[in-house]
Amino acid sequence: MRKWLAGTAVAAMVSAAAHAAVQPADVVKTYADVALAGYQDALSTAKGLQQAVHELLAAPSPDTLQAARAAWLRARVPYQQTEAFRFGNPIVDDWEGRVNAWPLDEGMIDYVDASYGTDSDANAYYVVNVIANKTLSVGGKPVDASDITPKFLREVLHEADGNEANVATGYHAVEFLLWGQDLNGTGPAPEGRSGTPQERHAGNRPHTDFDAAHCTGGNCERRAQYLRVATDLLVSDLEEMVGHWEAAGTARKAVQEDAKAGLTAMLTGLGSLSYGELAGERIKLGLMLHDPEEEHDCFSDNTHNSHFYDQVGMMNVYLGRYQRLDGSTLQGASLADLVKERDAALDREVRAKLDATYKAMQAMKDRAEKIETYDQMIAQGNTAGNQVVQDVIDALVAQTRSFERVIALLELGDIQLEGSDSLDNPNAVFQ
Repeated sequence: MRKWLAGTAVAAMVSAAAHAAVQPADVVKTYADVALAGYQDALSTAKGLQQAVHELLAAPSPDTLQAARAAWLRARVPYQQTEAFRFGNPIVDDWEGRVNAWPLDEGMIDYVDASYGTDSDANAYYVVNVIANKTLSVGGKPVDASDITPKFLREVLHEADGNEANVATGYHAVEFLLWGQDLNGTGPAPEGRSGTPQERHAGNRPHTDFDAAHCTGGNCERRAQYLRVATDLLVSDLEEMVGHWEAAGTARKAVQEDAKAGLTAMLTGLGSLSYGELAGERIKLGLMLHDPEEEHDCFSDNTHNSHFYDQVGMMNVYLGRYQRLDGSTLQGASLADLVKERDAALDREVRAKLDATYKAMQAMKDRAEKIETYDQMIAQGNTAGNQVVQDVIDALVAQTRSFERVIALLELGDIQLEGSDSLDNPNAVFQ
């Protein structure tokens, strides 16, 4: 009898453990672990980009330029998945402008086509072309640009005059230097271009823009210096963010010391990225205006992937998992587990909405890779392409509504999600 009771007690203990309540503290720990892994992979690929850039500058050629571009595209995959950690985490949001700010006024950095114009009422730095000019005059004041250093880019040029269009550092500054302007608009790709739709339609900077011995764009040594410094800064910025999510990091502490605050950060990030930032500012606005300047990775025509991996990142956060670059999967207690325990139907709803958005994103990605680029999809009169993009917007809005129900379920209070005039007040866009 004692033996039977002991066995029963053990079985009961095992059963209780198997059905133990999901702890919010464990959920936010997984969240921080996924963030760390994502930023570590972003850092790893940025270092690969750094190496490819150094090889390009040491021996400019079509092959080394193409290798640097390919490294940039690889680097975007893990980084975009980390964007779900931006909203709700002030440390990340304050830092993000250094690495992923857009859109940028590229005339501040380098030469541009005559169609770009010669001035802007909104930006005194619009066409100062720091690569071509060692001394700048802005607002009647001289600016010393003789040496393109990390300090100069970070403290003098980046967001100069408080203008967010003066993007001097980060992925998009590097992207512009590798590809040059995308002058194709929403029209067809130039004849003679080969490769995928985005390769045919992207910017077409020649490798000789970095070759001092056969310089085509002028100021090749300064252009090379700028590219090297901007890429090195990207690596150092990502090293900083990795540190924030390590065991003693400030970002990790902020979400783990108070589990409710951690859950709030998670849902704020999911809802704000899904709705105001992605569905609104990055997608709906460009579709409303039919404007190729409103695409995220505009110089490389990689916008379809940028949006796609944002969605993957949101799924990572909700499901508490992340597939690393080495193929391994990190997984732990998740927001999905917490929701399922309290309202299984709502968990099924959120998963279904996430899957629906993923499928809409995949359809957009497939179209971009096989038929036409994202900027062509949003062109005026392109009914089929516009619909593919609108399907993504609709799915993002729908999944946001489910995130809002999760916020209510978990009693997280009045969370303010990022909004967008393009969704909330469309008439304001045209004023």
